[in-house]
Amino acid sequence: MTRHHQTLSTSTFDLVDRYTTSWLLPPTVLCATRALISLYAFATILFLLLWDTAHGNAKAARQSFSFFTNLTFWGIAFYFAFAAAHTGSYAFRGRSWLSRWPRALQEMHGVFYSTVVVFPFLVTIVFWALLYSSFPTPYVTWRNVSTHALNSVFALLEIIIPRTQPMPWWHLIPLVILLAMYLGVAFVTYATQGFFVYGFLDWRSSSGGTVAGYVVGILAAMCVLFVVVRYLIWIRVWATEKKGGMMGKRSARESRRQLHSYAGATKDAEMASFMNHVR
Repeated sequence: MTRHHQTLSTSTFDLVDRYTTSWLLPPTVLCATRALISLYAFATILFLLLWDTAHGNAKAARQSFSFFTNLTFWGIAFYFAFAAAHTGSYAFRGRSWLSRWPRALQEMHGVFYSTVVVFPFLVTIVFWALLYSSFPTPYVTWRNVSTHALNSVFALLEIIIPRTQPMPWWHLIPLVILLAMYLGVAFVTYATQGFFVYGFLDWRSSSGGTVAGYVVGILAAMCVLFVVVRYLIWIRVWATEKKGGMMGKRSARESRRQLHSYAGATKDAEMASFMNHVR
């Protein structure tokens, strides 16, 4: 490995457009897939808000922003919208908007990706393990399947299809902070609106130790999910690139000079960086 490639791999964010390319899908198809997921998520959110408001439950619509499930679904909608835009710019112009962003914003996009591939699984597990009771109507069934099942399907697609590398360990820090901040939202909601968004946080019906146990358990589950997702991505990169030699479908708009540079970096620096990254 050349020193030049080592420098590129350690100093350049997303050198070979891993966030905007796939080992399986052409960039245009990846863009369309992400755009459709974003459209479905935004359409679902809008329909749920309008449905509650039109059926005399405007209060529920206002309170929806206090629920981690809904905030996570908003995150899915916005992430896939940005991911589609970045992928589309790469597909049609040969260079993604993400590659031209300031480094701080690029790193924030990386953290955003980590939330989208971890938090939905946490929502799904907590809902089906602790909160599910029954679905009395087709509307309630669709609502819960969309926000508590399809959310994890969308997350799984982002684990499998793109060429993203395993998330760096430091991403655990902002994920823990975000989860702690949501706990603050839950208790502020009780203080200002008089209700607990989730019954297991209600210390009035159970001891403080029980509530603390739920909080610590959910935090531990999130950390475990982070590790599981990280190594699922590791397995995907290992299987598709190291063993399968599938180094990603590129944009036809890229210049031959760019492709030559990216090919060398992918085969050399990026794989070396990947193997070091997962230790």
